[in-house]
Amino acid sequence: MRRQRGAGRGGVAALAAVVAAFVARVVAAFGCAAQAFAHSDAVGAAGDSGAAPGGVEPWLAVLLVACAVVYARGVRRLWRAGGARRGLSRSDVALFAAGFACLCAALLPPLDSLAATAFRWHMVQHELLMIVAAPLLVAGRPLAAWAWGLPRTATAALGDVFRHPAFARPWRVVTAPPGAFVLHAAALWLWHVPTLFDAALAGRGVHDWQHVSFVATALLFWWSVLAAAGRRPGSALASLFATMLSTGALGALLTFSATVLYAGYRHGGGPFTPLEDQQLGGLIMWIPGGLVYVGAALWIAAEALSARSGGDRHPGRVGHGEEVAHRP
Repeated sequence: MRRQRGAGRGGVAALAAVVAAFVARVVAAFGCAAQAFAHSDAVGAAGDSGAAPGGVEPWLAVLLVACAVVYARGVRRLWRAGGARRGLSRSDVALFAAGFACLCAALLPPLDSLAATAFRWHMVQHELLMIVAAPLLVAGRPLAAWAWGLPRTATAALGDVFRHPAFARPWRVVTAPPGAFVLHAAALWLWHVPTLFDAALAGRGVHDWQHVSFVATALLFWWSVLAAAGRRPGSALASLFATMLSTGALGALLTFSATVLYAGYRHGGGPFTPLEDQQLGGLIMWIPGGLVYVGAALWIAAEALSARSGGDRHPGRVGHGEEVAHRP
C-alpha cells in the first residue's frame, strides 16, 4: 500500500510540476505581452507583418490549468481509493502529462511568437497540437480522472447530460471514425483557406479559435481512432488512412503552390523567401504528419493481429468510450 501511495504521489507530482511550469510561462508571456502592448504604436509605425502577436489569452490559460488540476486531483483520489493500478496506470498519467507539456509548448512563447513571424513555425505549432499533444492527451484517459476530480454533484449532473439522448446521439456521431474524420478534415481545410487564415493572423481572438477548433477536432479524431482500435480496427485504419490523404493533399498544395497564399507571410524574413517558407511549412504538414498516421496505423494493425492470434491481452484497453472509472 505504501508503494502504491508513493507511486500515486509521484505521478501527481510529475503532473503538478508540468502545471507549475505552465503557470510560470503564462506569467512570463503576459509580461512580454504587456511590454509589446506598451510599444505597439512604435511597432505599428515601423510596419510589422500583420501577424497576430504571441502570448496566451487569460481564458485559455485558466481553462488549461483547470483541466490539468482536475485531472491531477482525480488521479490522487482514484489512487487513494484503489491504488496506482485502479482505473488509471502510471503510464496513463505520464502520457497525459506529456500531452499537456506539448500543448503548453505549442501555445506559449517561444514557439507561439515564432509562429507569428514564419509560416514554417506556424505549421510546427499546428502539428504539435494535432498529432502530438492530442493523441497523448486522449491516451492519458482524461475522463476517468475528471470523473473523480470534479465534485460529486458536478459529476452526477454531467453524467445526466451525457446520457440524455439530445447529447448522446450527436456524441456517438462525432466520436465515430467517419464523423470525427469529417469534422477534423473540415476544420483543417477551412482554416487554411487564405481569407480565414489571414483573419487568424490578424486577430488574436480569431487565432485562438482556430487553435481551439484544431485541438477539439483532433481530440475527437484520436478519441474515435483509439476507441475503434480494440473493437473495429478496420474502421480506425480507414480513418487514419483518409486523414493521412487529406492532410497530405493540403501539405502538397502548400508545397507546390507557385504563389504565396497568405498575406500575413509575404513579408519574408529569416533565411528563406516567403515562397520557400510556405513550401517548408507544407512539407512539415505533409511528411512528419503522414509518418505519425502511418505509425499509428501500424501499431493498431499489430495489436489486431496479436489479438487475433493469441487472444486479446488487454480487452478494451485502448477503447475510450466506456472506460470512466465509476466513483462509489
